[in-house]
Amino acid sequence: MTDTVTKGKGSKRKIWIPLLVLITLAACAVAGYSYWRMQQAPAGNTAHAEPPPPPPAPVFFPLDTFTVNLGNADRVLYIGITLRLKDEETRQRISDFLPEVRSRLLMLLSRQDANVLATDEGKQKLMEAIKQTLAPPLVPGQPQQVVTDVLYTAFILR
Repeated sequence: MTDTVTKGKGSKRKIWIPLLVLITLAACAVAGYSYWRMQQAPAGNTAHAEPPPPPPAPVFFPLDTFTVNLGNADRVLYIGITLRLKDEETRQRISDFLPEVRSRLLMLLSRQDANVLATDEGKQKLMEAIKQTLAPPLVPGQPQQVVTDVLYTAFILR
């Protein structure tokens, strides 16, 4: 009887080994096919599409520092500003009309309240006010200036 039990186990082992080999080969084939498909999909999409153009270089225009007596005459604001502009044309226009630009900014800065400027919110509001002050055309018939950002390079409130 032990011979028949041993023969039964041996025949089951002979069936399981090829079956496991087949399952392993099938799993490898599916994994390889999936990997190949994933590699083909992006290559097919990017073959016809051009890479995105690099972002344009920022255009900055630094202004000389301003020293201004504030609305309440006992306080003084010393401020350095750099403008980030839309394009080179705007920088050239601001450069050509720099006295007009400085005059607008001096008028705006001299109307500020020292207590408001002492807060972060006041500084943010001043940035927006500078953008709005410089936006109108410097000369009739010219386009508006697009100031994308105002950067403080110095800010001293005495």
